[in-house]
Amino acid sequence: MTEHIYLDSAASTPVADEVIVEMLPYMKQQYGNPSSIHRFGRETTRAIKLARKRVAEMIGSMAREITFTSGGTEADNLALKGAAVHVRSRTPGKNRIITSSIEHDAVLEQCRDLEGMGFAVTYLPVTGEGLVRSADLKDALSKDVLLVSIMFANNEVGTVQPAKELAEIAHQAGTLFHTDAVQAAGKIPINVKSLGVDMMSMSSHKINGPKGVGALYIRSGLEIAPIIHGGGQESELRSGTENVPGIAGFGKACELAAKRMDQYKEHVEGLRDYLIERVAKEIPHSRLNGSRIDRIPNNAHFTFFGVNGEDLIIKLDENGIAASTGSACSVKKQKPSHVLKAMGFSYEEITGSLRLSLGMQNTKEEIDMTVGALSSIVKELRELSPFKSKYA
Repeated sequence: MTEHIYLDSAASTPVADEVIVEMLPYMKQQYGNPSSIHRFGRETTRAIKLARKRVAEMIGSMAREITFTSGGTEADNLALKGAAVHVRSRTPGKNRIITSSIEHDAVLEQCRDLEGMGFAVTYLPVTGEGLVRSADLKDALSKDVLLVSIMFANNEVGTVQPAKELAEIAHQAGTLFHTDAVQAAGKIPINVKSLGVDMMSMSSHKINGPKGVGALYIRSGLEIAPIIHGGGQESELRSGTENVPGIAGFGKACELAAKRMDQYKEHVEGLRDYLIERVAKEIPHSRLNGSRIDRIPNNAHFTFFGVNGEDLIIKLDENGIAASTGSACSVKKQKPSHVLKAMGFSYEEITGSLRLSLGMQNTKEEIDMTVGALSSIVKELRELSPFKSKYA
């Protein structure tokens, strides 16, 4: 197979042509520092203002509620650490954070760091489909909780959480609610006002924008502490000279995502369902993981019993197909998926997992080629497996 097929859009997406066109002027002609008051600075300031408006329009917020960051990871850090430090300084009895056991490492790792700073963290369990139970959140809430952080959609299995319901439960208990929407924003309709979330993290390169830029929505009137200090950019919440080309590109990507959301759902979700159906019919001893209904449009996560997922990825790559087992941020650490473990998966189920994530660039022909190659590879690997008699 000579044609390359990219099925790892949950990790990153190709930058849209319109986004590249939007970014180029700020790399070549309009290169001023936004903090400068001369014409060159004013030009880049206008670009940031327009991008802020475009990001806000995609999620139904006000422009002033958008703070640009270097990506989803920094947005998560600003939300959790910024809220934790600020709230504890104002209300010493508030010392606990509630999150889920299947969050991205951008949340989990900093929760561990916050524990080292004297904060307490409660990690909620999930169902076998990766859903947080509202009853578990209600039971975990207490007077010392300052923030609840539950991701909007899981980066590995694609399960979408009931964010509106969870936010309401948190607010009834008098605590803030943050959601990591890196995998969801720009792919499904999101209105932060109707959701009732206080903070929401986003990332550019998941929606055909450039890498190295993201944003945090912070509800108007909510105060949090900055975690990067310096020149006081981004309303003194995120110091450092702004990445103007990246921000301009992110803004354009949000504008495109908002306009194309119906088209995205129809095309990508249609391909995803076609992929799921073909795998179920043609590859025995395979299983779709995560919720079949509450799922982002581009995610198909499987377990192929009797096969090692890393071997699958290598073989698929040899056939010109890019896929993954889970988070691109964690795969090089060679550690079992904490998401699948929290969902109650056995070691065999975890090691046999494969994530195929789609984008607008994919076609039905590519799905046909992928399923054909996947079927042959799974069969070949099972022939070499010690479980051959069980799954052959």
